Order: sequence, then C-alpha cells, then structure tokens
Amino acid sequence: MKKHIYIYSPSSAVRDKPAFRRGVARLKALGYEVEIDEAALTAHQRFAGDDATRVAAIGRAAASKADIALISRGGYGLTRILDTLPYKAVTKAIERGTEFVGLSDFTAFQNALLAKTGAVTWAGPAVGEDFGAEAGPDDIMEACFDDLVGGQGEGTGWRLPARDGDAPTLRNVQDAVLWGGNLCVLTSLLGTPYFPAIDKGVLFLEDVGEHPYRIERMLDQLLHAGVLGRQRAVVLGQFTNFKKVPNDRGFGLKTVTDRLRTSLKKVPLLTGLPFGHVPTKVLLPVGAKVQMAAEGRDVFMMWGHRHAHDDAAHSAHGSHGRGAHHGH
Repeated sequence: MKKHIYIYSPSSAVRDKPAFRRGVARLKALGYEVEIDEAALTAHQRFAGDDATRVAAIGRAAASKADIALISRGGYGLTRILDTLPYKAVTKAIERGTEFVGLSDFTAFQNALLAKTGAVTWAGPAVGEDFGAEAGPDDIMEACFDDLVGGQGEGTGWRLPARDGDAPTLRNVQDAVLWGGNLCVLTSLLGTPYFPAIDKGVLFLEDVGEHPYRIERMLDQLLHAGVLGRQRAVVLGQFTNFKKVPNDRGFGLKTVTDRLRTSLKKVPLLTGLPFGHVPTKVLLPVGAKVQMAAEGRDVFMMWGHRHAHDDAAHSAHGSHGRGAHHGH
C-alpha cells in the first residue's frame, strides 16, 4: 500500500510554482500517493490564503489520515494564527499516525503544539525548496524522509566543523526533550503561551538571511531569559545566506559561537548540525526525548523508535540512523 502524503500551505503563498510542481512530481516518482490541499496554491497578500483559510487547511491536513502532512513552504504567517489553531485535532491526528513535517516558519506551529499538548512533530523538508530543488533533492534529506515514512529512522550523527575542535563534554544526556528550530521564529514566541517551558532539554537552532550580529542578539535574548542555561545542550545547525559588511572587521559567526560558549559555561554548545535552509538536512523529532553522545568531533543523537503504530511491523529493524559528516 502506497504511503499517503498530504501537502498544504500554512504560511506564505507559493510563489515558485515550478519548484512546487517539481516537488510534487518527485514525491510521486518516489512512489508516494500525493494529495494536494484545495487551498495549497491560494494567495492573499503575502500569505497562502487569509488567516481563516490557512487554519482550515491545517484542519484538513489533520483530518486527511495521511502518513505525512508536509508543508509546501515556510515564509511567514503561522504566528498570526497560533490562537486559533486546531490543536486537539492535530494532536489526535498525530496519535493516529500522521507525522507533521516542516521547517522555518513551521517552527511556530511545532513549538506552540509542543507547549499546548506535548505532541511530537518533525523538523524536516518542505515541498518546494527541498523536493522541488532544480538540482534535485539532496540524497541524505531524501533518505531521512524515507526512513521517517517507513518508520525506520532512530537517530542521526554528524561531525563538528574542524574550526570548533572536539565536541564539548556531553555528560550523560539521556531522555532530554529535543526542541527548537528557526531562531528568529522561536525567539518571537518568548514570553507567550506558545513557548515551551522545557528544562534540561536539547535545544537546536538554525536561521537564514540573518547577519551574525542579529543572531547574537537573539541568542542573547534566549540566554538572558534563562532559556539556554537550563538546557542539557544547545546545538547550532546551519546559519546561511547573510552578507558580511566592511565594518564587521572580523566579527562573524565564530565570534558569536565563541562568546556564547563562554557565557554558557556548563552547557555544551555544539555546532554543525546538518539542518537549516540547506539542501543536506536530517529530520529531527521536535518534542521527542533524545540521547546524545560525542566521540572526538563525531556527535550522535538517538531518539529510538517513534512509530508506535508500526512497532510490530518494524521490530526486526535494528538501530537505523542517518546522518551527515557536514561542516564548513
């Protein structure tokens, strides 16, 4: 039986229609049954329909009984509708076996859902920018997605960038809730009911188009709010597509991470996670409990089996993790 993927648009309007069509075609070519939401290509101002239209689309995704509910793209729009999302319907859909997958603006949905219900979603690809990439989808991303659909993904691993040396000591990181996503979107939730109150978790962060000084300012906000210091580890993914300016005079991402590492003291700060607005991205279970270990520059993150409804079918599969040795 073909696995069923439901594509919907909860944030910005799909502007790159060719990429969307390529993404849909690629998913069909991979053998999935693809269902496209009736409002997936709707446009209202910069959004994929007005607020009510997008809330309804999320409701239809929850009612679809699909194996995967996949966003068309990120952009902006979910923070506008967090007070009207169908949290119960989405949580019930997840309990029935629908996995909600996305990134970027989807961070707002994921963390609001986690704060409200504790439900687990997946930080992962979008249809257009990932499956619809002109050069074709990244092999590692596609393999990780396939693992999720098949109920086989149990963890990931990566190699720290050489510039950051060996991994900081990870002392017995067990049963720590993995959470986070896009730094800018997550920071915008601070102080609201949609920001998860997670202590002793593993917080992962990425962003795109943000200058290192803006990244530092947001990280400082999370630091001064006490969020970073309460975690078992802070993991930085990819921060891409920003432009340095002459008056930076050497100030850059490494300046930011070195300073943050000093500020955090007892909380390990790890970099190089293959996740963000980049082709090579792993899938990460937001809200799931993870274990972490490091050996030299190699970091491992395991979450075990997430598909309770598939346990019997896949009990014969051993630990099956995907990852990338990914640095700059």
